[in-house]
Amino acid sequence: MPTLAATPYADHQDSTTPPVEVLVTTPDAGLPAYPPVRPHLSVEELLAARNTQPIRSLDDLAADTFESDEELDEFLAFTHAERHRDVA
Repeated sequence: MPTLAATPYADHQDSTTPPVEVLVTTPDAGLPAYPPVRPHLSVEELLAARNTQPIRSLDDLAADTFESDEELDEFLAFTHAERHRDVA
């Protein structure tokens, strides 16, 4: 739980200046300081765990993302415009 502490201004020695409240927080003691340690797996073990297959041809990478050439052209025009929007 955060605690409040009254602290006078460090650079001002005037006793009429009211103290400043400073919010002080501390990390939760119940949480680890670092992420938990994961076992070190080889690339082959990681690939096997995800049941991946090797890429045998460029056709394996093909995807039907756009339904038509016009849709692809619209996407490319939009992407080009967005990339150059703040250049001018």
